[in-house]
Amino acid sequence: MDNNVGPPLPAPLEAPAVPVSGARLSIVIPVYWNESSLPSLENGLLWLKARLVERGMTLEVVAVNDGSGDGSLDGLLAIKSRRPWLKVVSLARNFGAVAASKTGLRYVTGDCFIIVAADLQDPLETVLEMVDHWRAGSRFTIAARTSRKDPASTRALAWLYYRIVDWLVVKGYPKGGFDLMLMDRLMLPHMAGSGRNTNPNMYAFWLGIPPVVVPYERRARTYGTSRWTFRKKLNFMIDTVSGFSVAPIRILSGFGTGVALLAFMYGINIVVQAALGNSEVQGFPTIVALIAFFSGIILVMLGVIGEYIWRIFDNVSGKPESVVERTWL
Repeated sequence: MDNNVGPPLPAPLEAPAVPVSGARLSIVIPVYWNESSLPSLENGLLWLKARLVERGMTLEVVAVNDGSGDGSLDGLLAIKSRRPWLKVVSLARNFGAVAASKTGLRYVTGDCFIIVAADLQDPLETVLEMVDHWRAGSRFTIAARTSRKDPASTRALAWLYYRIVDWLVVKGYPKGGFDLMLMDRLMLPHMAGSGRNTNPNMYAFWLGIPPVVVPYERRARTYGTSRWTFRKKLNFMIDTVSGFSVAPIRILSGFGTGVALLAFMYGINIVVQAALGNSEVQGFPTIVALIAFFSGIILVMLGVIGEYIWRIFDNVSGKPESVVERTWL
C-alpha cells in the first residue's frame, strides 16, 4: 500500500468484536445544486441498504438541502415519498457544506455515522468497507485518497495545504488527506458541538481515536460542476490553521523579535558612528525602506491576530450556524 495514505490495514476482518445485530448506519448528505445526481444517489443508497441488511443492519439517511437554487429539494421530497428511511432537512439559505453537515448531525440516531457528498464522487463500496471495519471494532475509520484526478492547480493547492497542516497543525495527518470518515456514535456529541469555523475532518482526527485507514480512489465528477471555488478552499485552509494551531502567531512573534533585535543593533551602530564623528546626513532612502518594511510586518501581524479575534467573536456572538426552515422526518 502507498505509504502516503497512512498505516497499513489490519488483518482481514473476522467476526464482529461486539454484537451489532440491528445496528444502524446514519448517512448525512449535504445537498447543494445536486438535482441531476439525485436519481443515481437513490440507486446507490438502495444498493448500500441491501448490503447492510445482509449484515443485519439498517440505514438512516439525513439529506440537508443547503439553499439549493435548482430542483434539489423537490427531488429529495420525491425520494422521501418512496423511501421512509430518508430524512429531509431544508435550510433557509446556503450556509456552506460544513454547516449543513453539522445540521444533519442533529438528526442522527444511528450507532455509527458518516458524511457523504451528493455528487457521487465518493464510492459507496468504500462506505460499506468502512462499515465492516466498524463491525470489527474500529471506532474511527477514514478513507484516504491514493491518487487525485483533479486539475494540476487543485493538486498543487492540495499538496501545499497538507504540507502546511503537517507542519503547523497536527503531525501524522494523512499526507493526501481524507474525504470520508465513519465514526462511532461516541464521537457524535463532539462533532456536533465543534466550533463554527472548525474543519470537521481535522477535528475528528485531533480527537485522538486511532483511525483505521482505508485507501480508495475518488471518482471523477459526472454530475454538475464543482462549487468548491479557490476562494472557499483558501478560507478553509485559513480556518484549519487558525482553528487548530497558535503557530502562525508564534512564528510572527519570533520573526518580530528577531527583526526588533536587528533594529536595536542597527540603532546602537548609528549611535556609535555618531559618537565617533562618522555620521552622515545622507540615508533618507534607507529610512524610508526600513519604515516601509517594518510597517508591512506590523500590518501582517495585526492581520493574523485579527483572524484569531474574529473567530473568537464569531463563536461568542450568538449567531446560529444555520437556520432550519423545514424538516420532513
